[in-house]
Amino acid sequence: MEKDVGKITKNDNTDIVVRVDDFGGKPGVTIREFTTSERYTGFTKSGTRIPADKFLEFRELINKISLNDLKSDAKSEQKQIEDSGEEVEDY
Repeated sequence: MEKDVGKITKNDNTDIVVRVDDFGGKPGVTIREFTTSERYTGFTKSGTRIPADKFLEFRELINKISLNDLKSDAKSEQKQIEDSGEEVEDY
């Protein structure tokens, strides 16, 4: 049993693939990177697998993340630096 749920583009060469599968006779959700390049096309070692018996716990954890938690604090950090008068080196 293998069912791709969907994918998210990470960059030009890599997608994050979410799938429901059966690994070693145990169902679960696998989240893995899939890369496409001249040297290799396929799944990488990067990723994780959530066993079916832990999926509800995983989903509850994900649902605890609000969109505000994911907003960048870069603007507020820059404002703090400007207010403090510190010099920031350019890279």
